[in-house]
Amino acid sequence: MPEAVMERMDTRVSESLHKLSRTTSALADTIDNGITVAKRVGKQSSDAIEEFMDDTALRIKRHPAETVAGAFAAGVVAGGFLDWMLRRR
Repeated sequence: MPEAVMERMDTRVSESLHKLSRTTSALADTIDNGITVAKRVGKQSSDAIEEFMDDTALRIKRHPAETVAGAFAAGVVAGGFLDWMLRRR
């Protein structure tokens, strides 16, 4: 009888180790996939930002007066909003 218990225990231990190995392997694959996706998203974001910066530089060269006026207007609006928030207290 003790031999049968030892055999069952040995079988269960080997099954548990096999399941652990499969789980570890699946986890490693998931992490690798996540890293790949993160790299791809980073590359796409970098490309989009670079394109935006190029478009912005081109727009500033084509329409310098409008750009300065727009920046001034945005500053006035932001300053007015901050002033309103500070006086509200």
